[in-house]
Amino acid sequence: MYISDEWLRANPSVTAYMSTSLNVRQQVAEEGIPRLGAEAACNAIGNWGKPASSLTHVVFATTSTGCLPSADVTLIKLLGLPLSTKRVMLYQSGCFGGTTALRVAKDIAESNRDARVLVVTSEVMSLIIRGPSESHVGNLVAQAACGDAAGAAVVGCCRHPSSTGERPVFQLVRASQDVIPGTDDAVVVKVQQEGVVITLHRDLPLHVSNAIGGVVESAFRGVGTTVTSYDEAFWLLHAGGRAVVDGVEERLGLGEGKLAVTREVMRQYGNTRSTTIFLAMEEMRRRSEERGMATA
Repeated sequence: MYISDEWLRANPSVTAYMSTSLNVRQQVAEEGIPRLGAEAACNAIGNWGKPASSLTHVVFATTSTGCLPSADVTLIKLLGLPLSTKRVMLYQSGCFGGTTALRVAKDIAESNRDARVLVVTSEVMSLIIRGPSESHVGNLVAQAACGDAAGAAVVGCCRHPSSTGERPVFQLVRASQDVIPGTDDAVVVKVQQEGVVITLHRDLPLHVSNAIGGVVESAFRGVGTTVTSYDEAFWLLHAGGRAVVDGVEERLGLGEGKLAVTREVMRQYGNTRSTTIFLAMEEMRRRSEERGMATA
């Protein structure tokens, strides 16, 4: 955990509502993000069961900083990977940064048969935390919901994984991306002298729930699948807040427990932005193993 009580007491400018404090915030993020990401990467490589030297690409996503040398450069040095490792760095991609990184990794793996892509996300919330303001409740809500975390996975394209000694946990079949019209002010994030200031529109959960039906229908059509009930599928939803999760559950008519993994991740970790999807995948994997099921 990089944001501690001791750090906050030592840096009172951070706890003021709008105090010039970008430098001290940025220092924590720049140091913490690659190190936290490296811990998650080591776990992912260990679960994969192959040596790190077999990795060919790295895709790193974070919304918590933006600097050069970039976090992916520091990461490969911490992991002892060759400096010639092919890298993609995704800065400021928001809560969908994790799924974007997976999509990029999927495209790389499908275009390079022997590629093994290490996907890493890491978030440290030093830039968003600050004291409350009665005139800016949205910023308080955003920082109250967020937390530090990192996640990682290895992505590859292999028709017969048993022949390579690998055991896939999830399969990436299709990836898509869309923008909901009329939502430019739903989530606004600005980097200022006071750090990162977040403004959330009160109708954000409504925007998501109103659009989710069309997005899901398009996803099923894209893979040539027809379902009579969305309960036939399993769900890993971004833990973007209780109102968002409740709205999606109601709009899709999902039964009790279908979003249990998302709710558990939200309870334990909050919204960890780009890392949230990896925490949900790990929770799904854990529950599935406990129950002897492909997906719980």
